[in-house]
Parts: sequence; structure tokens; C-alpha cells
Amino acid sequence: MKKLWQKQSEVNKSIERFTVGNDRVLDMQLAYFDVIGSMAHVKMLMEIGILTSEEQKKIHKSLLDVLEKIENNRYSIQEGVEDIHSQVELTLTDLLGDTGKKIHTGRSRNDQVLLDLKLYMRHQISELADLTGSLFSQLIGLSNRYQGVLLPGYTHFQMAMPSSFGLWFGAFAESLADDMVLLRAAFDIINRNPLGSAAGYGSSFPLNRQRTTDLMGFDSMNYNAVYAQMGRGKAEKTLAVALSSFADTVGKLAYDVCLYMGQNFAFISFPEEYTTGSSIMPHKKNPDVFEIIRGKCNQLKSLVNEMNLLISNLPSGYHRDSQLLKERLFNGIESMKECLSMTAFMLDKIRVNEKILEDDKYSYLFSVERVNELVMQGKTFRDAYREVGEKIRKGEFIPDKRLPHTHEGSMGNLMNERIEEQMESHLNYFKSKYAHINRSIKNLLEDN
Repeated sequence: MKKLWQKQSEVNKSIERFTVGNDRVLDMQLAYFDVIGSMAHVKMLMEIGILTSEEQKKIHKSLLDVLEKIENNRYSIQEGVEDIHSQVELTLTDLLGDTGKKIHTGRSRNDQVLLDLKLYMRHQISELADLTGSLFSQLIGLSNRYQGVLLPGYTHFQMAMPSSFGLWFGAFAESLADDMVLLRAAFDIINRNPLGSAAGYGSSFPLNRQRTTDLMGFDSMNYNAVYAQMGRGKAEKTLAVALSSFADTVGKLAYDVCLYMGQNFAFISFPEEYTTGSSIMPHKKNPDVFEIIRGKCNQLKSLVNEMNLLISNLPSGYHRDSQLLKERLFNGIESMKECLSMTAFMLDKIRVNEKILEDDKYSYLFSVERVNELVMQGKTFRDAYREVGEKIRKGEFIPDKRLPHTHEGSMGNLMNERIEEQMESHLNYFKSKYAHINRSIKNLLEDN
């Protein structure tokens, strides 16, 4: 197996298999970003006099060819090659001879991997933001549409007070807006260039780290070379925290949907083709999609703890333990994206029962409304509470189902416009950041 670090002796095959693990498969997700990082690095090497202009042009052209193959699924890591970093360098060496061997000058595989991961995570955050924006719009639309449609609110799984579908849908929309705060925080930590930190202690080459930072559209760099390596795991964990927050929101929505679809509730339903059946019970319409979403979200919430356990007891410097972060992070991101898109897919066909509270069993939901009405007429809250409680005990309570809720965030005043402003602010932030990133990458690719 070809390795960037190989000397004269051959590594034991069992050691090789164990340490490489699943990297050859996972690294294809980093291939595009490895090429982008190499393009920026090579241009900087030319500008500081390590490479000639002619060498840089040849390498850049060859990297464009590799990129084209990657984008068309015609590039792979060959049998016997350790990872994508080795594969790209091997391709350039085969094409350009000694010129291709110069691509690794001034960098270590440590900062190369760090860079690839940050570029990968940065790209994935863009997709997560877009999916979240789409689901948010759907939830806000449903909230506005069903603002006046009532459903029971519960505490302790006991019927409590009247709620509305407007409140229910809108609650998850606002929760997604809060989740975006954490996604922005993760982006801010990730969008810093580690390239040039080498193995974690800098380089004696006169590298221009600001130049590669600009070429790849980073906001700034990880300035301290030691900290750049310490950031391995921190960036992943910060993104995992954001994923966990999204999982909290989507998982709770999935739980509610599973509950509300049950025959004992019958608050919502879906077309038969959006549910599954039973092998022996012909009447069943199971919420399997939302059960799987709930399960996946529970798995995602464990991701932060897994990463903490992997990196929290390590000293500064690079350690191979961090390699194990990759597979969990990649799977976690894909799982969250799948949950966001499937939730949106299902909500597009949700059916709301608009006559739930016509059932007399929900009459006591309106007891608090009667207490409040008596207080507004001049009674103390405790006296009003006892009076209504006594009528309930005697079976004499008659509900008034008019609900004069007007305060901010109540069913009569959802404040959805303000919630939309919050989400719009987050989406505009990412739109601005990625416009700059895309311009930078476009200019890098078009370099002559």
C-alpha cells in the first residue's frame, strides 16, 4: 500500500489494515476538497518561489483533470493506495514526474486532512442550512394555515389547556430558528484555515498562510500552529452539537406525530401510501417513517458524547484516535440531512383533524379560561380556582370555548412574522458567506 510517510521497511499487513480502517471508502467524500486545497497550496508555493510558474500551471491543469473525474464519478483510490491524499499525489507524479512530487512541499498530511475536513464540513453546513430553511417555511406555512384550529395541550400526558395547530407547527419552526444559531457557531469555528500549520508546529518554508486563506474563501485562519492541530475534533464536535440540537427538534416533532396519529388521539393523519401496514392486522396504518426519524435523531444526540470520549483525554499534538471521528461525523451529517428532507416530504401530505375539541371529553381543557374570566370580573385567582374546581367535581362545569388569547406568542398572536425574521437573518448570513466562498473557489479554479 502506497503511503506519503513510507520509508524503506514494509508495515505489517495486519497493522496496515487496522490503522487504515475504512478510510479508503470515506476519503472519496473528501476527494473534491483535497483537490481544492492542493490548488490553493500550489498557487501559494509558486508565489513564494518554491515552484516555478510553469510547474504551477502544469499541476493546476492536472488537478483540474482530476477534479473533472471526481465530479463525474470516474476517479477512485486504487488498490494498495492508503487514502485520497496519497492517490492525488500519485496521480500527479504519474502525470508530471518530479514536478508532481513537489505538491506536498510545506505541508504535512496532518494539516492536509484538517483542511479537507473543514472544507467538507463547510460545504455540508450549506446543505443543512438549505434543508432547514425549506422545512422551516413548510412549518410556518402550516402554522399560519391552521392558526385557529384547536387541539388539546398536554402536561404529564394529561389534558391540560387548549392549544392550536398554529402553535404546534409554529413551535417547531421557532425551534429550528434557534438550532440555526448553533449551526452558525459551528460554521464560524470551521471556517478558519488550518493549512500551513503542517504537523502542528509550523514550517521553515516562508509560507503565506493569508494567501491560501483568501484563495479558499475562509474568514480567517487558525493562527497558532499548535492550536490548529488541537482543533481536530473540536470543529467536528461543534458541528455535532448543532446536529444534536436539530435532532432534538425533529425528533420531538416525530414523537408528537407518532402519538397524534394513534386512534386514541386521531389529531392528524397521512395518505395510506405514506404509512405502512401490519402482516396480520389489516386496519393498521403505522407511522414508520416518523419512528425511524425519531430513532435516527436519538442516535444523532449520542454523537457529541462519542466525540467527547474520543478527544477529551488527548494531549496537544496529533494522535491517530482522531481518525475515528470521520466515519461517525460523515454518517451523522447524512442522517440529519435525510431526517430533515423526509420530515418535509411527509408534512407536505399531513391531514389535520379540524373538529377535535367538539368531543365532550375535552371540555375540562377550558377550565383555566373560566378561572381567568372570573378573575377579570374581580375575584381573586385562588377563589376563582376553587369555584371552578368545585363545579368540575360536581359535574356542573360548562365550557365556554371562546378563546380571547391576544398576548405575544399565544394562539391569537403567533408572532410568526418575528420568527420568520429570525430565520431570514440566519439564512441571509449563510447566503452572504457562501457567495464569498463560491466566488473564491471559482476564481481559484479559473486560475491561469
